[in-house]
Amino acid sequence: MSDDPDLPPDSPPPVPPLDPIPEPDPDPRAGRAAFDRRMLEALVCPQTQGPLSYDAERQELVSRAANLAFPIRGGIPVMLADEARTLD
Repeated sequence: MSDDPDLPPDSPPPVPPLDPIPEPDPDPRAGRAAFDRRMLEALVCPQTQGPLSYDAERQELVSRAANLAFPIRGGIPVMLADEARTLD
């Protein structure tokens, strides 16, 4: 039973609102959202299924096996071959 006089008797108690999903912490060096390096452990190259390395300066995930660099935008890796840059 609720103690709130605005609710009918026998109504369930109100559900508290959910906390908002926090935004990624900004990267003060580049003015961009920071990439969570722990995510690197779970990600693989979409073409070779091989490991990726993180290039913080260029904000990219690099696949040496595929010769591609995948951009990170707003802290989120874009793992699409069409969006990737071919390595020099």
